[in-house]
Amino acid sequence: MTAQTEPAPVAPVVTKRSDLEIKDAQLIFGSIWRELESEFGHEHMRFPKEIILLGGAPGAGKGTNTAFIAKVRGLTCQPIVISSLLNSPAARALKDAGSMVGDRDVIGLVLRELLRAEFHDGVILDGFPRTQVQVECLKLLVDKMQALRREFYNTPLSIHFRQPTIHIMVLFVDEKESVARQLKRGRETKVLIELAARTADSPQPEDRPTDHDESLARRRYRVFKEQTWEALQSLKEIFHYHFINAQGPVAEVEENILRELEYQSTLELDSRTVDRLRGVPVASDIIIHARQELVKRLDSYELEHGRLFAKVVAFIENKIIPIVLRHAISGTAHINAEDNLLDNPLALAMLIDVFSERGYHAGVDIHRIEIPDQIELSTGKLTCRTKKVFRIEIRFQGSEIRRG
Repeated sequence: MTAQTEPAPVAPVVTKRSDLEIKDAQLIFGSIWRELESEFGHEHMRFPKEIILLGGAPGAGKGTNTAFIAKVRGLTCQPIVISSLLNSPAARALKDAGSMVGDRDVIGLVLRELLRAEFHDGVILDGFPRTQVQVECLKLLVDKMQALRREFYNTPLSIHFRQPTIHIMVLFVDEKESVARQLKRGRETKVLIELAARTADSPQPEDRPTDHDESLARRRYRVFKEQTWEALQSLKEIFHYHFINAQGPVAEVEENILRELEYQSTLELDSRTVDRLRGVPVASDIIIHARQELVKRLDSYELEHGRLFAKVVAFIENKIIPIVLRHAISGTAHINAEDNLLDNPLALAMLIDVFSERGYHAGVDIHRIEIPDQIELSTGKLTCRTKKVFRIEIRFQGSEIRRG
């Protein structure tokens, strides 16, 4: 096994002009994959568990809403912003004219960034994919991720190659709103540039020529509709797709995002973990608590402690859920258990995590009760045995039925 090497931040894979001209996704992706695999090693081709592909019309508010999306999904790393990756002079000239950078440049940079350890649990990709070739390369990447998952499934490295989750998020505004926002941004940028010129420590803002020319702003929007929009729509039937109406104010857009990103962990867990948990009903109002770590723990239970995990899930289904169902109106159930299974601290952790994943709040208290066992008649000495009782409390959103 080779030592893992941290990918360089923005070093591009060497571009072969023939790849760019042919526009063959298989050729482009294959050559980049071979180069990266040779550089980092097969077992270190570790891509994020969750990838949120954030697309949108110019001026739709991708930069404005990225932090909010990251917070909702529990992501603490910075997003990968494609426009920031493509800052070479040639790429900037193309962008300034309202055009796009070559697919191979984009794919090479994106794959290299995704291998960074900080993105292992999840990342937002702002501005990818934008063309049909990039879409096809994305599909090839997911195929590779699935193949790696199957290859390492029953090995100690399985936790690094989990079920990938791909979300497509499209922030949409119409052409009129897009052009208006681009030109408004241009006016604001001009003010910031003037301020930076007077203040030595002020950062120089990015200035896009398309933000100062209405015809270029319209062209940029139409390029989005003709290329990016169509490319993103082609992924609609493959990955989780979220269409966000971004026409309104920020608070309204955030509400739209929240509605679209309601958490459904069954879409993210490993398939065998899903099968194991199928008998545990999902609460109607799931609460996200440390979502990514929770998903990681549950998958590790199935992959590394499958036999014990099966016993805990069977205990929940057979002993706890029947009582929980009888308390559906109140939303609170108390269960006393003396099962030796719960003497194992890992089993207790599994029980709590299973209920958390299903949308409940679970708590366990351990009570030790002294039970008279025998008495010596000659001395009157009483001997007791200790009975351990696990008091389990399950809370969830109860019924809204009114009682008179």
